[in-house]
Amino acid sequence: MSSFELNAVPVLSRSALDRAEDLRSDEQALKEGWAQAKLLRMNKRGQVRVIDGTVVLDAAVSLAAEPAPEAVFLGVDDGLHLWAVRDNEIDGELTDLRAFGTTLELDDFGTGLLSTAIALLNWHDKARFSAVDGSATRVTNGGWSRTNEAGYEEFPRIDPAVICLIHDGGDRVLLARQHTWPEGLFSLLAGFVEAGESLERCVEREIKEEVGVDVRAVRYLGSQPWPFPRSLMLGFAAEADPDQPLNFHDGEIAEAHWYTRAEVREALEAGAWGTKADVRLLLPGSISIARTIVESWAAAS
Repeated sequence: MSSFELNAVPVLSRSALDRAEDLRSDEQALKEGWAQAKLLRMNKRGQVRVIDGTVVLDAAVSLAAEPAPEAVFLGVDDGLHLWAVRDNEIDGELTDLRAFGTTLELDDFGTGLLSTAIALLNWHDKARFSAVDGSATRVTNGGWSRTNEAGYEEFPRIDPAVICLIHDGGDRVLLARQHTWPEGLFSLLAGFVEAGESLERCVEREIKEEVGVDVRAVRYLGSQPWPFPRSLMLGFAAEADPDQPLNFHDGEIAEAHWYTRAEVREALEAGAWGTKADVRLLLPGSISIARTIVESWAAAS
């Protein structure tokens, strides 16, 4: 089958978080809501405190009597304001969003909460000085922008990246392994979009650079936020000739192979990557859009 669609919404795209954009610029409303607000504490590694698999939210007033300049407003849940703050002193049982589906079970609200907090706090860590004149910036709009001394406002940066499943139009798919990954771990090819480049052209360029293969029939599938540190993953599928030699031009890929649909289905049944050391082919975990794309292709017939 040369054409398929995603059979599920990628995990991090299912966010049920009410972002309450209208409140971000309402300083009085944010101040009034702070007394009953909940606070998510996250360290620089993106870890949060959990109890019995549930993310811990503290009372916001445990941080300060009023909205703290370093806190970011995430949205509203059941009438309560939700905030996040960087806290490298948190202790106890810690985990992060990458543990979703293994040690951490989150609903659509929880994944939206964590992914938004990670993306915003990561941006603030890198945006303390203006890109225009180098002056210090201050947090504005509840943490959704920063403003320099001259009044220039900057917004959270998102880095678009493409990720593509390459297939032969039939029952084979091309999967690759980076040098830093353990033996047996394979996934889709991906890369960042360059300035002045369309998404489709990026797919063609990245695949040619990484494995030396020419692709055709590039088709968009869906997207997912990937706040590690601030990406947006745009999923595609494309066709290629499995007889074309593989050449690893840019040095990122250690090896790549064509796998049959049956082999991929067997690997999917084995679980997320890293969980079964004796399995020949391991695939990405459920949090990645790569997993959703591979599952959708494998389910087609």
